Amino acid sequence: MTLSLPDQSIAEQLAQYIAVLDPEALPPAVRNKCEALLIDVIGLCLAAREQDYTRCAVASFEDAGPCTAIGQPEALSAAGAAFVNGTAAHGEDFDDTFEGGPVHAGAVIVPAVLAACERHQTDGRRALLGIAVGVETLCRLSLVVPKAVHRAGFHPTAVFGALAAAAGVGAALRLTSRQIVDALGNAGSMAGGIIEYLAEGAWTKRLHPGWAAQSGLRAAGLGRAGFVGPRTVFEGVHGVFNAFAHQRDGDYAALLENFGRGWVLETLAFKPYPCGTMTHPYIDCARRLSARAKADDVAALVCDVAEGTVHRLWEPLADKRRPPNSYAAKFSTPFCIAAGFCRGHVGLDAFTDQSVRDPEILSLAAKVSYEIDPNNPYPRDYTGHIRMILRDGSVIDERQPHLRGGRSEPLADDDIKEKFLANARHGRWPQPRSDDVLELARTLFDRPRVVLAALRG
Repeated sequence: MTLSLPDQSIAEQLAQYIAVLDPEALPPAVRNKCEALLIDVIGLCLAAREQDYTRCAVASFEDAGPCTAIGQPEALSAAGAAFVNGTAAHGEDFDDTFEGGPVHAGAVIVPAVLAACERHQTDGRRALLGIAVGVETLCRLSLVVPKAVHRAGFHPTAVFGALAAAAGVGAALRLTSRQIVDALGNAGSMAGGIIEYLAEGAWTKRLHPGWAAQSGLRAAGLGRAGFVGPRTVFEGVHGVFNAFAHQRDGDYAALLENFGRGWVLETLAFKPYPCGTMTHPYIDCARRLSARAKADDVAALVCDVAEGTVHRLWEPLADKRRPPNSYAAKFSTPFCIAAGFCRGHVGLDAFTDQSVRDPEILSLAAKVSYEIDPNNPYPRDYTGHIRMILRDGSVIDERQPHLRGGRSEPLADDDIKEKFLANARHGRWPQPRSDDVLELARTLFDRPRVVLAALRG
């Protein structure tokens, strides 16, 4: 039997849109979002620059080159810089998210595009376009079959990130439509990322954006050189959606419709807490509840949740109530709720080896349970709902209708700046240099060359 192939594939349509985009035509709101994303990612790399996983990432790429691993003294190859920066930016799970995906675009796209532009000495306008295209592509890909990739056991950021990074690098380096199609096709064979890290808090989720960034960079290089990739990489019988979501039929209009004219990236959310995004509304609820009762007076905290979040953030419940290490705690809603209630905040210091053994937090986490709400709007919206039952039998209800930092309540520019400065301090980056970094980030898109040596540590 001969399979029927489309006259024009999804990748070919997408590539045609990308190839004609002009950085000068980008709306101010898109530029502003990309600038904020650049500041956020640099700050996250600085926060993680002395962490064990970042040092391991640096040590794993021994090839020197002209590109910058942010906060590190070593200059690496483009692929090495993309991998290290992507791993560091995602390492504390403090990076941006896209409601509806969910995916983390900045930690994949910014490192890939910066490495490509620094290696090939492009101007800042091309970096801006590459970041905008890559982020837009990643966000839109996550809308084609929402929840299906996670349900199949894969990390959407890792799977779609490789393809989106190829698109972003392709735009930055002025690849032709044909070259972008090949880049996307090649990236499909580099995509991956299982979510077994959830079992014991292993480090592998941290490397997913870094691996996707360097994979997309390499795929774009192959496409640029004429290495042929499958043009049906998306919708094909053996394409990425069938491979990683177990379905070929999806809302491809969510990827293609109005691409380059309407920008979904404008709704990108910046995180106020360094942990799994879907826990954030529950943390907000817990912090408000803590003003109305003491932890010792709480008999139970019952949460209404979306079914699609249970396997990552709630089960096995006994393990989630007592996470084995600080990284696993970031993906435990019971722990995050208890930390927010007991400490009144959830910052980077909430996820240390000492914190995950805090008896007060663990005692309250043991009282947290969940019930599935079939009407929960996840992944379209992230909400929180906790019923606090006190020992005297009284019940206090608290709700959070949206993700703080997301489209309904975005962080202000000053919030992004303060988050950057706090992350830089956490990474022991000197204060005077932090001001220089902010100036670089705010002017990079107007510079004649992407030069990042000032970000080396």
